[in-house]
Amino acid sequence: QVQLGESGGGLVQAGGSLRLSCTASGIAFGLYAMGWFRQAPGKEREFVAGISRGGGMTDYTNDVEGRFTISRENAKNTVYLQLSSLKPEDTAVYYCAARSGYVGRNGYQYWGQGTLVTVSS
Repeated sequence: QVQLGESGGGLVQAGGSLRLSCTASGIAFGLYAMGWFRQAPGKEREFVAGISRGGGMTDYTNDVEGRFTISRENAKNTVYLQLSSLKPEDTAVYYCAARSGYVGRNGYQYWGQGTLVTVSS
């Protein structure tokens, strides 16, 4: 049974930082590209960042480029998303997801339950 579990969400003031973590079980973690998505209230879920199987390639949506950093530790089956310079519009439920093969913005097969990030102004 594949499980992805996110943690690290919370309430933070604008300009602040958070670090999200996602630990996977039930998959050969090193064979999966990982991604972070978010869904704000009343909006569709959107891609935020992705990282290749070995961690050497990353991809970010324009809105977060330069503010968020995705990384992974394959020995710990964990992917991270460092959120910095947060804005109120970053408020959303953040999900991690796993995709077999190459990093991409869609085609993710496994999803976590999400962790809520709330940024106050």
